Amino acid sequence: SEPVEALRIPYLTLCAQLQDALENVGVSARIARTEAEIMAEADLHGVPSHGVRMLPNLLASLRSGRANPKPVLRTLREFGAIRVIDGDNGPGRYVSVMAMQAAMDRAKQFGVGVCLATRTTHWGRAHAYASRAAQTGMIALCITNAIPSMAAWGATRRVIGNNPIAVGIPRENKSEPFVLDIAMSQAAVGKVNTWLREGREVPQGWGVDAQGKASTNANDILKGAVLPFGGPKGAGLALTMELLTAALAGGLLGNELEANYGALEIDTSKLFIALDVDAFGLAERFQERVSTFLHYLGDNASEREPFLFPGERGWRTCQENMLTGVPIHAEIVAQLAAAGVQLSA
Repeated sequence: SEPVEALRIPYLTLCAQLQDALENVGVSARIARTEAEIMAEADLHGVPSHGVRMLPNLLASLRSGRANPKPVLRTLREFGAIRVIDGDNGPGRYVSVMAMQAAMDRAKQFGVGVCLATRTTHWGRAHAYASRAAQTGMIALCITNAIPSMAAWGATRRVIGNNPIAVGIPRENKSEPFVLDIAMSQAAVGKVNTWLREGREVPQGWGVDAQGKASTNANDILKGAVLPFGGPKGAGLALTMELLTAALAGGLLGNELEANYGALEIDTSKLFIALDVDAFGLAERFQERVSTFLHYLGDNASEREPFLFPGERGWRTCQENMLTGVPIHAEIVAQLAAAGVQLSA
């Protein structure tokens, strides 16, 4: 439920305020606009863990020079449907949009496109890139590695990132595609932060404290580690994502990221894959099949637990918040104010 102290700000107003804050630390208007739109979009969709709460850390990293406000993206290699780029540690949302577009451009030419982006920073929410590709009618997969936040394989401390993946699949309603966006942990660290901010007790199985003991205290888990979903299944997937990104790019692995940098996840690697549905020759049939199966699942769900396809709850929340304003928790408003960003409705 929404905290009563939330400040509601129209989406475009919020974007403008975030863009101004980024331009004030030297980010170009075009890059700042992309960063602001995607950052605010997370809150718009009801996912504050990956939204404007991340701005203070980004601003600090830009001011210190750890992140580059004016990145120059370079192509390191091109081969057929594959492109490898150096993100120059620029703002991660902008670099990710450009990398996803590079994959989509290749897909239009070859039917499939792959862009491996090296030296990137935190991309916020994976959903943003998969959904943008799916809205154009393409299937998309987006993967990144991350600083260790998860205990696994019996470890009592953080040994691997929760290394999320997002998959976007177009639907007949082009503006609201199917988007599966999951971290490999039972709950993302940002979600644990949200529950701490809202004073909620964390469910069993989300994480361990600094001594490696199971805990339902959000603050203790933030000092300890989150746990993979499905035990070895989530841990194995996290490892797989690490190999498909950092190892494939010859970049820094999760433990090396933690040793050298911080929460902005500088020098991470990301993989973007696009499939042009038209290339398979059955685009309209594909969308009909998607709709048929989603309707079947909806018809067979219970009233107690209605079926929502991945991303559907967010699209509904987006529609509501576009009318009523994007809710920003008072604590986040205060954190931004401390970073020199005054939000106002």
